[in-house]
Amino acid sequence: MDTTLRSKSFQKNLFLSIGSIFLLFAACFSFYQYQREKDYKVDILHSRLQMFNYEVMQSINDTTKVELAVDDYIQSMNIKGLRITVLDTRGQVLQDSYQSDVTSLENHLERPEIQMALSQGNGFDKRRHSESTKETYFYSATLFKDTKLPNSPTQGIIIRSAIPYSAELTESLKADNTYIYFTIALTLSLGVVLYLNTRRISRHIRYLREFAVKAEQGEELDHELERRLPDDELGEISHTIITLYWKLRHSEEDKERFKRQLTQNAAHELKTPNASIHGFLESILDNPDMPQEKRQHFLERCFAQSERMSKLLSDMSQLAQLEDTASEPARSDGNTERKQTDVVPIIHNVIEDTLLQLQEKGLQVELDLPKTICLSSPLAEPEESFYSLFRNLFDNSIAYATNATKIMLSYHQREFTFADNGVGV
Repeated sequence: MDTTLRSKSFQKNLFLSIGSIFLLFAACFSFYQYQREKDYKVDILHSRLQMFNYEVMQSINDTTKVELAVDDYIQSMNIKGLRITVLDTRGQVLQDSYQSDVTSLENHLERPEIQMALSQGNGFDKRRHSESTKETYFYSATLFKDTKLPNSPTQGIIIRSAIPYSAELTESLKADNTYIYFTIALTLSLGVVLYLNTRRISRHIRYLREFAVKAEQGEELDHELERRLPDDELGEISHTIITLYWKLRHSEEDKERFKRQLTQNAAHELKTPNASIHGFLESILDNPDMPQEKRQHFLERCFAQSERMSKLLSDMSQLAQLEDTASEPARSDGNTERKQTDVVPIIHNVIEDTLLQLQEKGLQVELDLPKTICLSSPLAEPEESFYSLFRNLFDNSIAYATNATKIMLSYHQREFTFADNGVGV
């Protein structure tokens, strides 16, 4: 019952989250389409009135009398309520088809359509109430820069046409709502598809949860569970998860073995820098009159070993991978990129880090090495591995080479030789 309730809750949350995103998208799309439809119809009306303005301009050029040209054009068009206004570029009205006494009209320079025409060549204002005619108009204005009328004090005129908001005009500017019904139908259809898919996904989640609960409680796993999985991609994924569980369960002993090896390796690797830090700090504390230069050198070596310890701690996960690789047969595909590393500086670095222990044991180091020894390695950071290798050799000699007085390290014919004059390691 708990699994079923959780499955239904998951299905509900998934359905609501995806459905909400889709509904938000549909609403935004509908609003955008609605505004786009309205703007499109406004542009059509604006273009039509622009054509009127150009025709009035042509009539003015033909008659050279503004009053006669405007009146003749109004009569020829026979459009109810059409209003034509001629202005100069300062906004002063020169002629108006509805007002014979233009001196009584106020300056139109600040009207939106006039400002747009002056800046862009044409402009419109969708809905504004006229104080002179007491009607609401749609205005469209056009600037003609190269025209100068006899009664105009400026170069260029503006012709503005306007039609009142009748019932027909209001209806024609309304957006077509057909796409809204289509969007609603599509949303409902996709909602059904979304519900069916979330239900199918929820069924897979329920099967996997039942399996996980039984596995966690250590119950005998029901093999009927695998046969109930749907035969699709999600069913294949669920089957793969169950198969992986069985493989992991049977490899518990191997994992424990790797865990023990990892712990041993970590302890062994961390012991080396810890011993170095301890030795350097002990020398500093036991010798308060130590020269500042030597003290500074010891502190720098401590810092270097602490950085190495931090690096070892951060590489614990890589040690596990190295153990997995070591437990498998060695393979080489010939494409592994190998890095060349000079180990001579690394050897000198090891000797310097173990110098205190060597002096305490009375051991001298004799080296028979060329100036450079470049070795190739496929590891990402071979310097650390080479350091650990040589450091382990020196640490073992210091600890176990009884009665030895010197340690010899040589390199001839591509082989290293490490020995001491004591009982040997």
